[in-house]
Amino acid sequence: MSRARYTDEELLALSGIQHFCFCRRQWALIHVERQWEENQRTTEGRLVHQRVDNPFFTESRGDVVISRAFPLISYTLGLYGVADVIEYTRSEDGVPLPGREGRWIMRPVEYKRGKPKIDERDEVQLCAQAICLEEMFGVHISRGDFYYNEVRRRVPLLLSAELRDRVCSLSEEMHDLFAKGVTPPADAFRKCNLCSLQNVCVPKLTKKSLSVRRYVRKHVNEACIGDD
Repeated sequence: MSRARYTDEELLALSGIQHFCFCRRQWALIHVERQWEENQRTTEGRLVHQRVDNPFFTESRGDVVISRAFPLISYTLGLYGVADVIEYTRSEDGVPLPGREGRWIMRPVEYKRGKPKIDERDEVQLCAQAICLEEMFGVHISRGDFYYNEVRRRVPLLLSAELRDRVCSLSEEMHDLFAKGVTPPADAFRKCNLCSLQNVCVPKLTKKSLSVRRYVRKHVNEACIGDD
């Protein structure tokens, strides 16, 4: 069992690690400044999760048991949250399951509205969920699954040592920025157009390569040129 590093008061939302991996500024606007705006993607994502987030619903399919909206916590990562689905498969290598005979292997399943991403933001979220389960139940979880609503199929994820190290590194950075109350400047790039917080963030104004003073000077000069 890993040694606890964080207290209850220091826990951060596990869902934030996906935001943090995508964009540090987006994460800070949501989790430090408590700002949020809906767009089509966030609304569709919320509706997808509503279909699986019933903590009182458990179903059995032969040697598979499914539990929904499962609460998670890790004091080594300092994160808490909810897994969409925990899938238990009967196996002699598993652990006892209350109210069920035999032993069972645990596997987190995360539901997503779209399709697999080109970056690792989904992977770090699912890996963090697995690390929580490992800490809570003293088990080892070698893989998890995504279910992408757009492609209507499962995508397996191997929980490698490299991915686990990445999750630990991101969680440490999240706690550091949260403790400092820091909202990083934007690093404007193509994916900004996909972000529901674009109007709040104003990436062109706050990106690292252009200070506010230079931004204002640039647009004043452009206005003067336009008046000539």
